Formats: sequence, structure tokens, C-alpha cells
Amino acid sequence: MSNNQYVMILAVLIACSAFFSATETAFSSLNKIRLKFYANNGNKRAEKTLDITENFGKMLSTVLIGNNIVNVFSSSLAAAYCLNLFGDNGLFISTIAMTILVLIFGEIMPKTIAKKYPEKLAMAVTPVISIIITILRPISFIFEFMEKGLNKLFKDEDDDGNLPEEIITMVEEAQEDGDMDDREADLITNAIEFNDLDVREILTPRVDVIAIDVEMNLEEIDKVYRESGFSRIPCYEGNIDNIIGILHEKDFYQVYYKKKDTPIRKILGDVVYTSAHVKISALLHQLQSTKSHMAVVIDEYGGTAGIITMEDILEELVGEIYDEHDEIVEYYKKIDDHTYLVKGDLEVDELMEYFGIDDLDEEYEFNTTSAWVIHNLDKIPLKGDSFRFRNWVVTVTKADLKKVIEIMIVINDDEEKKD
Repeated sequence: MSNNQYVMILAVLIACSAFFSATETAFSSLNKIRLKFYANNGNKRAEKTLDITENFGKMLSTVLIGNNIVNVFSSSLAAAYCLNLFGDNGLFISTIAMTILVLIFGEIMPKTIAKKYPEKLAMAVTPVISIIITILRPISFIFEFMEKGLNKLFKDEDDDGNLPEEIITMVEEAQEDGDMDDREADLITNAIEFNDLDVREILTPRVDVIAIDVEMNLEEIDKVYRESGFSRIPCYEGNIDNIIGILHEKDFYQVYYKKKDTPIRKILGDVVYTSAHVKISALLHQLQSTKSHMAVVIDEYGGTAGIITMEDILEELVGEIYDEHDEIVEYYKKIDDHTYLVKGDLEVDELMEYFGIDDLDEEYEFNTTSAWVIHNLDKIPLKGDSFRFRNWVVTVTKADLKKVIEIMIVINDDEEKKD
């Protein structure tokens, strides 16, 4: 065999190695959702590619068999060629040369390209790999049988996968790559996490609930509506633990302006009760079915823990919803690059997310920054009380007898670098 024939056959074998390497990476990295989109739009090649991905084990066995065959054959051919050309040193030279050639042209380059364009490359090689799968079927059958045996032997019953987290990761990657803007990514992430949220995480707590006593006169109720700006207000009898109905602004003012002598309890709407541990997705369905916009959250003793509205639930999907009467609260105020003022009613998860902390050593059963500060100080703090958290110095700047109203966070970057 002439030198040119040796070189030509080696080039073909390395090209085959590149084909198998690229195919393996392309099918391992492709996005099935994107392929299904192509297939639904009439792309027949995408349909055939999806068929192959449905039996990934068969395809992988074929690719590995093919790749090993061409690599062994090319190494043997190169060794024979170099022995004839360089004598006893030929084996060493062929080993070095083939290692470099196969590594660069048979592995790194094709896998890099396949990683960048997995769907396009997978669809391009589908006709060829389909034929090779058929040809090598008898050999790959043996490896598939061995694979099934190993899967049974090392079966992990606890590994059920976590599809929601996988989708969130895909959304984050699409956001980083610029394929999806921040608003779209937030909407999808919120929708996925929606089912995991409990009522207790977003309710308006009892101490912040504005309610009216059923014994109030019309002028007093009118003042509550004007000062609060709310269209629906819970109504109680005796104390706030005994909410007997929801008073709608429209119903009230029909009585108020016509000066009718109608008892308030006659125009109250029905109350929807819920628990703090109910999922907000279930509560949303309940509110829709009862045509209600507000629910009263009861605690384990039957008292009022707070209220939650339809708007509160929807804001978990689309973000804050403001109307012309809402006061926009600034939870953070940056003093300088190292100093921030933070409101005490900010959710502690949002506080940690704002400062990029996602590896807390413990999980908290409370929601607000005020509760987090009280937990760390182990008391209801006074103005000026402080504690250290990682590389922060947290100081209470405003507080009352029940809660923390505002804190100041001073960040020591040098201390973080030492840690």
C-alpha cells in the first residue's frame, strides 16, 4: 500500500471518529423542546431525530461501538505505517501522532462544534446514524442487554428527578444567553414556583389588617374608607378574631349617600376562610369558584392570623400591581457602596436575594426581616441594638414595642475576602 493510500485511509478514519464524537455530543446536549417545536412546524428531519432520542441508549451504544472501531483501526494502521517508515521507533511515533490527531480532530473540535449547535448537527447526521444503528444492531444489542442489567443492579429509587428545577435552570440559561428577556424569565419562574407558596408567605398579618366594627356608625366607616383607600374591608363583631363579613365600598356608599337606615350587617358579603398552610394556587381556585376577592386567614386556634386578597396572589405571578391610590414603598435605600437602610417588613428571602446570599446555614419559619432581626438578637430589639451576620453589621435604626421598623446594614468587603 502506498504512502498516499495510508494517509488517505487515516484521514477517513479520523473523520469517522469526528463524526461519532460530534454525534454523541449533539444528541447528549440537544434541547428536546426545541426539536418538538421544529417537528410541530412540519420539520420531518426533527421528527426522525426525536425518534432516535427516545431510545438514547441504543444510539449511544452504536456511537461508542463505531467510535472505538475506527479509533482502534486507525491506531493499528498508523502503527503499521510508522513501523515500515521509522523502524523500531515507529510505534512510539505513531502513538504520539495519533494521540494528537485523534484528540484534536477526532474529539475536541467536533465536540466543541456539536456543543454549540446540537439541534442542527443532530438533525444533519440523523439519516447516517439511523443506517449505522441498523448495521450495528446485533453488536449494540449485547451492550444494551448489559446496560439493562447494570441499571437494575444500581437502580436509584430516590432519584426521581426534579422537572421544575430543571425548567428554571433552562430559563436562567436562556436569560443569560439573551434568548429571553428578564420579564419573560421572571414570569415563567414565578409560574413554576407558584404551586410551592403557602398563604402564610404572602398574607397581610393581623397587626396590619384594617377592619371595621359592625357597631360603627356610617360616618366612622366612611372615614376608614377615605383614609385606607381600600374597596373591601373585613367587618368584625366584638373583636377582630370574629370577622363576620366583608363590606364592599359600593354597597356601603349606596346606604351612606341615600341615608338609609340599613344595618351594616345586612349588606355584608360572605367570608371565605382559609388556613396559613394552604397553597395559594388552591386558594386562588377557591376564590374564583366563590367569586370572592378576599379571604380571612385563621390560625390553629380559630383566631384571625391575617387576610389575603386575589391581588396578593396574582402579584406572585406578575409582580407588584399598583393603582393610583397605592403608596410605593422603597424597601431599600442605598446610603453608599457599603451601607443600606432596609425596611423591617421586607421578606427575609428577598433581603438575602437582593444581596446575593443563597447558601444560608439554616431555614427560617418566619417571613419578615423584622422577625429575622428578633431571631438573631433573641429579644424585641431597641433602637441601636446590633449584631453581626457574616460580613455585615446589622443595626436597628427604628423599632417599636412589637417589631423592627428599619435596620441599617454595613457591609465589610475586606472581611469577606479574609473568610
